[in-house]
Amino acid sequence: MSPVLAGILQLLALTGALALVYTPVGNYMAGVYSSRKHLRAEKWIYKAIGADPDTEMTWPAYLRGVLAFSAAGVLFLYLLQRLQGVLPGSMGFASVNPAQSFNTAVSFVTNTNWQSYYGEQTMGHVVQTAGLAVQNFVSAAVGMAVAVALVRGFARSRTGELGNFWSDLVRGTLRVLLPGAAIAAVVLVACGAIQNFSGIHEVGQFMGGSQQWNGGAVASQEAIKEIGTNGGGYFNANSAHPFENPTPFTNLFEIFLILVIPFSLTRTFGVMVGSVRQGYAILATMFTIWVGFVALMMWTEFAHHGAALQAAGGAMEGKETRFGIGASSIFAVSTTLTSTGAVDSFHSSFTGLGGGITMLGMMLGEIAPGGTGSGLYGILIMAVIAVFIAGLMVGRTPEYLGKKIGGREMKLAACYLLITPALVLVFTAVSTALPTPPHSMLNSGAHGFSEVLYAFTSASNNNGSAFAGLNANTDWFNTTTGLAMLLGRFLPMVFVLALAGSLAGQNPVPVTAGTLRTEKPLFTGLLVGAILIITGLTYFPALALGPLAEGLAS
Repeated sequence: MSPVLAGILQLLALTGALALVYTPVGNYMAGVYSSRKHLRAEKWIYKAIGADPDTEMTWPAYLRGVLAFSAAGVLFLYLLQRLQGVLPGSMGFASVNPAQSFNTAVSFVTNTNWQSYYGEQTMGHVVQTAGLAVQNFVSAAVGMAVAVALVRGFARSRTGELGNFWSDLVRGTLRVLLPGAAIAAVVLVACGAIQNFSGIHEVGQFMGGSQQWNGGAVASQEAIKEIGTNGGGYFNANSAHPFENPTPFTNLFEIFLILVIPFSLTRTFGVMVGSVRQGYAILATMFTIWVGFVALMMWTEFAHHGAALQAAGGAMEGKETRFGIGASSIFAVSTTLTSTGAVDSFHSSFTGLGGGITMLGMMLGEIAPGGTGSGLYGILIMAVIAVFIAGLMVGRTPEYLGKKIGGREMKLAACYLLITPALVLVFTAVSTALPTPPHSMLNSGAHGFSEVLYAFTSASNNNGSAFAGLNANTDWFNTTTGLAMLLGRFLPMVFVLALAGSLAGQNPVPVTAGTLRTEKPLFTGLLVGAILIITGLTYFPALALGPLAEGLAS
């Protein structure tokens, strides 16, 4: 079987698996967030934290809950790392330095999971399980809660109430993420991923010396890392490491985990607003972009333009021979079009245009299908902008799902749209202009610029993957990427929740003959075009200096 055919067959198998679970998973999540009943374990948690799950919240109260919970998470994870040297189960690792502790705490709380350290050489069992793994669950649940709040804004009328943050957080964790991760972890263990609390072992003899490996609760963390679109690897090699991702089957299974909740949330959206066809329109938009990016990535990597790659017979540098070009391309696109950041290959070693595709996926806002929750609310913001553009074309007041999109709504959507590009471009410009940060670049020229651009694109969009080649474990990059992650996560949430509150307070607008049918293919095409054009206009100059220049020169 040719590598190209193998890649296409894996893509078809993945698409089929996602289609099979789309309706049941989407309906289940809609039921979770619409139910008025509380499980016994949930009642215990509400009592422990002093929350009333039946109290409805306005958007400012909902936002305060998001920010307070996240701030407590940053503080707890920071202190846990700083105290690692005196904690049991640290495997002899010292406490993490302040700049890296801040960066890592922010990274995992914001669902970014950017790592400027070697996981197997820095974090002990306690920090990995009680700190990082816990944040993998709750940071994903926070994103889902904000998305559900926005969906309620579209579904409700004449009220400013968006639900209860604490109830949404607990339900998302206990009813969706925890059982999904438990099932996935069993599958991974059965397929060869490790799950233990062993210490450091010396294995084999390599070039006259031994190599050290430590064990850990890898399969369980790998499961929630993927299903929660987190991405932080137990080992520095991430999902290219055989302890995390041992076989081609587990590789495809992990891609499935990355995509299953973001795609299925469109069904949840359709059910909650009372029109599953609206969910299908959003799904079609996400799927079109995802498949298009996968096809483009496979073409660039299989074509392997350039004298060096042609002499080698393929673009296999930086890719696992267990997976090959096809599977690596699907994984790279899926992880950068979501907020996952897990990698099974070395993105810096992709072709110039292939590396640009991974960056462009994040620059779209990671909305095809995006992260757990963040992808849905991101594409709904783009849908608001698309109906506004359509309204300008025909001279009508724009409407979406029976809600008028007026000046206030467009200002909030525009602020959401502009904050992330501003962070990416400003931090990249400053880092390349100052004398010290460029010393962290492994390469010069277009590829070196791509390293810095990728780092801030990943941090600001809460992706967490690394182009690699850049030494990001410096005070400058630990601090600036930490700030980018914080601002890139929580400022957009402010605008999302404010928009949700504005929409929930409106009276519904009746459908007329002139209403734009947003469940039709015409709107899907308009939405895809708006996403690509807006992103292209925003980032084309930066891409032209990095991956495009490198790709055209090869």
